[in-house]
Amino acid sequence: MSNTYGNYINGEWVDAATKETYASINPANTDEVLGSFQRSNKEDVERAIEAAEQSFEAWANTSATVRGDVIFRLIQLLDKHREELATIITKEVGKSFREANGEVQKTIDAMKQFSGEATRLNGETIPSQDNGIFGYTVREPLGVVGVIAPYNFPLGIGIWKIAPAIIAGNTVVFKPASNTSLISVKIMELFEQAGVPAGVINMVTGPGGVIGDAIGSHPKIKAVSFTGSTDVGLTLGKAVTSRGAKMQAEMGGKNPSIILEDANIDETIENIVISGFLDNGQRCTGTSRLIVPRSIAKEVTEKLVARAKKLVIGEGFGENVDNGPVVDENQLNTYLHYVNSAIDEGATLEYGGKRLTENGLDKGYFVAPTIFSGITSQMTIFKEEIFGPVIGITVVDSYEEALELANDSEFGLSSTIYTNDLNKAFDFVRRVESGVTHVNIPSNYFENQYPFGGKKASSIGPREQGSTALDFWTDYKAVYMRP
Repeated sequence: MSNTYGNYINGEWVDAATKETYASINPANTDEVLGSFQRSNKEDVERAIEAAEQSFEAWANTSATVRGDVIFRLIQLLDKHREELATIITKEVGKSFREANGEVQKTIDAMKQFSGEATRLNGETIPSQDNGIFGYTVREPLGVVGVIAPYNFPLGIGIWKIAPAIIAGNTVVFKPASNTSLISVKIMELFEQAGVPAGVINMVTGPGGVIGDAIGSHPKIKAVSFTGSTDVGLTLGKAVTSRGAKMQAEMGGKNPSIILEDANIDETIENIVISGFLDNGQRCTGTSRLIVPRSIAKEVTEKLVARAKKLVIGEGFGENVDNGPVVDENQLNTYLHYVNSAIDEGATLEYGGKRLTENGLDKGYFVAPTIFSGITSQMTIFKEEIFGPVIGITVVDSYEEALELANDSEFGLSSTIYTNDLNKAFDFVRRVESGVTHVNIPSNYFENQYPFGGKKASSIGPREQGSTALDFWTDYKAVYMRP
């Protein structure tokens, strides 16, 4: 029997008004139920908002450095529970234990950055036209805010949205992805142990459409930070901004990597594997479009196929496993849909393109890393985000054509060029239409002290993380004082 977990509201674990639950399933073994969670409705969101509202004044008036101390203590707790957290991530998301450990470490790194942000809630002193006036600005919290997190980095993204929100003095209603509800319960437990008072962070689990809509449309929610699909993000953004609240969304990506003739091909292939295949491509910054000059296309394709064949696919705790299963049946079907679409539209399947069921993998949602060649800009696989381990190779005849194709997308999250030509590298950085870009580095590489976000349909609102992390979560007040 699996455990049943409640919503976390006002420091207590409570049942949903519906008295209904749903299960979180291990995608590597669908017979294993990891827990039952509350199938909440708008009434539960209302309770969470009420608790957050009642807690806001006291929390906002708590010293910013004291709020920052919570995050400092969280670092120690994340480190202490590292193995338990990585184990849950592997069981719930399906990623390898190695990659899950990496997520825990990235979360710790992010909290090291955020713990000091409390002392950087800076304002300005500004000269007045009148020598008798002292003018300055202060930054103030917004009030009750919403956080809606995805499944692919459920520990990292959940925490690195909540942390700056509460450092700034806001109180939070948190909606995790339904298929990663267990790790989200652990997030609440860790924040509580770190000293967050009751009501400052509240968690409501349940259907995204119901809970997300309730959060997005509620007049007391002053801001919403969302990570997920572009379709959902744009719809949610309209609901939030139409009533004058603030919206921050990190959404889809269809990230290009250009390889030029002078690149180190062997090193580049390793980087493409990291950015396109690991975590089953379930990274918004992962490489899915590979753009290659005709003269090296055959070599790149052959070496990428050879490397893909060496990847170890299996249950995440297995020895030397590179990829576990994709997160659920819906993601498996999405992967299969785009594979079939590419074949139907005339792409050449070089490797993979199937569900894996041999050697005991039949109980999980395991898929092969997949490579297509002959991809044109008209094909669906070139345009739409798959969120799976699928790379499409497009051949070009010039650098200018490569850059044009890289920018030929509704998305603009991340990008990479592999070259030893400094002029072309700088030209690419200047002209590529993405919020994050790289030279000779995988497209999913990031560090938390840098701002993160995209262009076009990949992002809405201010950047997350880095020196700009608190911008979204605060308002400025201008003060004019005559002594």
